[in-house]
Amino acid sequence: MAKLVVSEFISVDGVMEDPGGSEGSARGGWAFQFNRGAEGDKFKLDETLSSAALLLGRVTYEGFAAAWPSRKNEFADKFNSMPKYVVSSTLERASWNNSTVLRGNVVAEISKLRQRLDGDIVVHGSARLVQTLVEHDLVATQATRSACGSRTRRRSVTGSSSSSTSRDPKGSNAGIRPSQHNFAYHAGAFRA
Repeated sequence: MAKLVVSEFISVDGVMEDPGGSEGSARGGWAFQFNRGAEGDKFKLDETLSSAALLLGRVTYEGFAAAWPSRKNEFADKFNSMPKYVVSSTLERASWNNSTVLRGNVVAEISKLRQRLDGDIVVHGSARLVQTLVEHDLVATQATRSACGSRTRRRSVTGSSSSSTSRDPKGSNAGIRPSQHNFAYHAGAFRA
């Protein structure tokens, strides 16, 4: 049975939106203002090379599908060749190589996917999808990179059904903010 690993860029105050700046948002590009160093680069490469598949929300999928197919290196080759699953009720077809759209009951579809695959199914970004996965205790491990960029940590979240996130009343992805309980969890992941 596969396990779900969430790997995301998130600021200490809970901002996930547009970490690379490709969306052109006001806060975009914040994650790459900091050098994660050789240790952080190795962590991300190892994480990717050991992944069995990617699971993405539609917005993250569309950003990745626009950026990765033209890139060529060990990381990009793995991203481009591995199976990719995108959760969406609006995407008609997934055009990025080896991609499948999951529709309907997200929890049931992902549970079936976990039964079919072995290894790590990694979720990048995908704030709304991650919220659903955490609420249904489907996430085995969460890897986060703090906005200060000095540390990358993996933390098991199995059985942490009390973790939750709340949406900013303004409705933007930047507003996917951890609840008070969840903020303590994320802040703890950043400590050395």
